[in-house]
Amino acid sequence: MEPINIPIEDELDLHTFAPGEVPDLLNEYLHACTIKGFVEVRLIHGKGSGRLRQLVRTVLQNHPLVQWFQDAPPGAGGWGATLVRLRQL
Repeated sequence: MEPINIPIEDELDLHTFAPGEVPDLLNEYLHACTIKGFVEVRLIHGKGSGRLRQLVRTVLQNHPLVQWFQDAPPGAGGWGATLVRLRQL
């Protein structure tokens, strides 16, 4: 299976990924965003059952590149997306 190339932008929609792919995907994505100089990114996980949201937040909780995270503002997805502030290297 060949790797999927994802453009590095300041938001990532996780709907198309299997939950088992999310931890490694987020690690790589956050690293790439830090290299590109992004200060904040938005992770779109949807509202659904909340399982994907919880998985995302578990990864972010102790991630060395994450300064803080919170629900996105209502106009940017509310609790269906997570806003992440990155540490600058």
